Amino acid sequence: MSEEKTIIEDISREFYDFRFEENAAYKVDSGLTEEIVRQISEEKNDPAWMRDFRLRCLGIFHRTAMPDWGPSIEGLNMDNIVTYVRPNTRRMQQSWDDVPSDIKDTFERLGIPQSERESLAGVGAQYDSELVYHNVREEVSRQGVIYTDIESALRGPYGDMIKDHFMKLVPPTDHKFAALHGAVWSGGSFVYVPKGASVEIPLQSYFRLNAPGAGQFEHTLIIVEEGAYLHFIEGCSAPKYNVANLHAGCVELFVGKNATLRYSTIENWSKNMYNLNTKRARVEEGGKIEWVSGSFGSHVSYLYPMSILCGAGARSEFTGVTFAGNGQNLDTGCKVVHQAPDTSSYVNTRSISKSGGISTFRSALVIDQKAAGSKASVSCQSLMLDDISRSDTIPAMDIRTAKADVGHEAKIGRISDDAVFYLMSRGLSEDDARALIVSGFAENVSKELPLEYAVEMNNLIRIEMKGAIG
Repeated sequence: MSEEKTIIEDISREFYDFRFEENAAYKVDSGLTEEIVRQISEEKNDPAWMRDFRLRCLGIFHRTAMPDWGPSIEGLNMDNIVTYVRPNTRRMQQSWDDVPSDIKDTFERLGIPQSERESLAGVGAQYDSELVYHNVREEVSRQGVIYTDIESALRGPYGDMIKDHFMKLVPPTDHKFAALHGAVWSGGSFVYVPKGASVEIPLQSYFRLNAPGAGQFEHTLIIVEEGAYLHFIEGCSAPKYNVANLHAGCVELFVGKNATLRYSTIENWSKNMYNLNTKRARVEEGGKIEWVSGSFGSHVSYLYPMSILCGAGARSEFTGVTFAGNGQNLDTGCKVVHQAPDTSSYVNTRSISKSGGISTFRSALVIDQKAAGSKASVSCQSLMLDDISRSDTIPAMDIRTAKADVGHEAKIGRISDDAVFYLMSRGLSEDDARALIVSGFAENVSKELPLEYAVEMNNLIRIEMKGAIG
């Protein structure tokens, strides 16, 4: 058995690992060339400026070195990655009945239509490289809220707004995989919440990668104007394969004056996935960004949501949990840049590792000299479930004003045998006792999620804990 198979076949994840035979209507050749980028641009019917932007990003990608400071990504060979796969539906549907049966069955199994009916204001569903379904409640639209696929927005009346914001927060020069994203991006959502509007029920996008050896490069762009409120939920999953898959999406969030945006993510990519995602928010005066993040899947992750607090009194909160099992090296964390006075940030994370998994928390806090009166707190706690796993904390702080209040704490521990024994004496099995303790450790994230997603997260923990040893 190859090393790659050992990596991805250790834990049963049947709920997410179902898949259909690939039935793509169209896909480009593997690899990354100018011809392939032009093919994608033509498929997307890009305006000329976007085609030129893609080609410029391709040049930046080829000139930029691979990252050499995090987990190894030597197993990722772009020559073997298919960057665009169009499923067997030509256009996005607004009626669930019109979605092809195999795609519809995939999302039915994942509970997306049920969630839409019961607890969401709108849903977008992406399958491989294309959004296949998008819908939003009429009462949300009546507020002037725009929630659609980003490609329709680009080609329609919001084209200028997209052009003004697209990859302005995450420029292609940021890193090699930002440039890759700019060259081959496909799919994703566009949300615009006008001044004073409040979307009380969450919107959700769900990304499913079905094709083996493919990449997914969706782009999410959200603009929340002055005094508005939005909760946006992002879900991701993929079946396992014995070849590498790649996810290099991009999220750009613009939070206006006194506006609030909560961005919740549950990432459950399969364990052959390289997850090299980039997320960034810009927050104006009195605005607030709330990140809620659960990272459970992928073989290797580089994931560090960033908040830029550019207006006086802007705030950022980041709450996250990471679970690294056998064959996983998850390098996660966040970055906050305080650029204005009286800004504040709070980072609270939990990381769990078992069966030789490696979990690294990496944070970067910058308080500019213009950010007098700012406050920041970073708290990271790690739980190792055996003596072969690893957990590291790498905090970095760059404080350029004496008029700031900054705190940091880190804690690494193991499950108490006494706690396990106590729960077993009350009738729980050892597996259930350990899963209950881990769920309690991760509660700070689960309690921030809507009920159905908190249940999903706890189910994921139980799956990962099956057969865990202390």
